[in-house]
Amino acid sequence: MTLVQLEVLIALAECQSFSRAAMRLGTTQSAVSHALRALEKQFGIRLAQRDASGVRMTDAGDRLLRRAREMTALAATMAQEAVDARELKTGTLRIGSFGPTSTTHLLPPWLETFKKAHPQVQVRIEEESDEVVDQWLLQKRVELGFVVDPDERFEVLPLVQDEFVAIVPMGHPLAAYDAVPISALTGLDFVLSEAGGGPVIVPILQKHGARPQVLYHFTQIVSILEFVRRGLAVSMAARLALPDAPQGVVYRSLLPMQPRTVGLACLDVAKLSPLARAFGRWPEHKSSLDP
Repeated sequence: MTLVQLEVLIALAECQSFSRAAMRLGTTQSAVSHALRALEKQFGIRLAQRDASGVRMTDAGDRLLRRAREMTALAATMAQEAVDARELKTGTLRIGSFGPTSTTHLLPPWLETFKKAHPQVQVRIEEESDEVVDQWLLQKRVELGFVVDPDERFEVLPLVQDEFVAIVPMGHPLAAYDAVPISALTGLDFVLSEAGGGPVIVPILQKHGARPQVLYHFTQIVSILEFVRRGLAVSMAARLALPDAPQGVVYRSLLPMQPRTVGLACLDVAKLSPLARAFGRWPEHKSSLDP
């Protein structure tokens, strides 16, 4: 068993395709197939199988996948610690990000600063919902992840305080409020986001006794804004997930205010690779940090 073979197993699980795995690894499909067969021969068990939708891990493959990630992460950490002695000139860092809040507002200035200091370092960023980023951190698929309302599973560097806001048409009675009472949304036609902070919105409404008419379920913020602009509904979203309000739409804070904290997370600061530590600029004690 070699690290290259383990990297092939990980790439197949994530890409679900021999061709895409080969492209990611910079090798050929035959080399990927050979590495998988070698692993299966060594372990004496089938690790992956092809079906109509692509490549899927078997139950045994799924069980071994976590260990493969741990071993390759440990090898990468050892390599990066050696690189640290050479001023972090090379290496790869994997980061999980969610939606506009982190990918648009937080990541670019951090990445720009980091790349200036370490131009040869390869930073790989994958974007998904905040819930999926949490899972990637737990699975060690990424070393750092931007998270919302951090929990005790992670060590977190708080970055910014965000808030949920009401999205209403200009000229709507609620637009006259500086802060919209959550209960005032009762009875109004409502667009519910199915992405990002969407799963948080329903509990907020329920907690404050608001019962809007949820007629629309959209994943794209541009769709939500267009429906609001045309006066078809009102909605809610996290402020940092929104672009500047388009003409005909206004954002208003909620009453009571509904904050959320966004931070940069890892499983264990003490076990971070030098690259991850340099990217996060982790202090001795966790505190807020401006990019």
